[in-house]
Amino acid sequence: MISRSIREGLRGVGRHFAMAVSSAIAVSIALLIISVFMIFSIHLQRFTLNFEEGIKISATVDYHYESGAEEARIMNDIKKIEGVSDVDYYTKEEEYQYYLDIKDSRVRDVFAAWGDENPMHDAFYVTAESGYDLSVIAGEIDRIEGIDHVDYGGQSTLNIVAFLETVRRFGAMLVFGLTILAIFLIQNTIKLTIHARQDEIDIMRNVGATNMFIRAPFLWEGAFIGAMGAILPSIATMMAYGMVYDKTGGYLISSMFRLLEPSPFIHYLSLFLFAAGILVGLLGSLLSVNRYLRWRR
Repeated sequence: MISRSIREGLRGVGRHFAMAVSSAIAVSIALLIISVFMIFSIHLQRFTLNFEEGIKISATVDYHYESGAEEARIMNDIKKIEGVSDVDYYTKEEEYQYYLDIKDSRVRDVFAAWGDENPMHDAFYVTAESGYDLSVIAGEIDRIEGIDHVDYGGQSTLNIVAFLETVRRFGAMLVFGLTILAIFLIQNTIKLTIHARQDEIDIMRNVGATNMFIRAPFLWEGAFIGAMGAILPSIATMMAYGMVYDKTGGYLISSMFRLLEPSPFIHYLSLFLFAAGILVGLLGSLLSVNRYLRWRR
């Protein structure tokens, strides 16, 4: 009888241990995917902001308005437009010299053919607070008296901004979905633990144990499973990101896609994964225990 009870107890412990390990592995996989998409999302966010900051609305001044007073008025009118964050002014001489100094020899030769005659206009380069405001701001600038031509790249630029925003939102939704999955997995593990120990829980309630006292070991267990699940993705993320950074020299494709330096970025991300794992474990355990305690009232 005793040996049979011991065997049953060991089997129960073994099953619970196997479930805890499988949950920790599942949490590891979820956190690893979350880590990858967080790295992707953070860099996409930086690239999108850099891309939007790099987009400037070009507004050339009509030849008849190229005077100090008129251009000061035009600049003041542009700054009053909602959504404008910055305005830079360039003279026609600076514009012409820019094309003469450009690396592309074909472009340089075309402008050099003008000789001493300068075909350029004085121009304002306007930076918008958001890429979505480009067309609206361009339309407002075009209506200002003295503006000859406005250009910002057209619909193709807006399409790129919209695409980057869509990808960024998809990444955020995926991270949220994987977090819910990790909570569900831990919740199921704690449910099995509660089922295996329900007699023990009932005894604790009968002798006057508070709900918090009953919850505590399960919360610790959930936090432990979450923390264990965060170890593998943290190590894998640190090693993989560092290797990618070293191999690429910190750039992907071009200088526009610049990677964040591994330190301290990857250390902060690892701390976040541990915190997320513990929080997910606590939340999954809390939901499971609270449901059981309500059911047993």
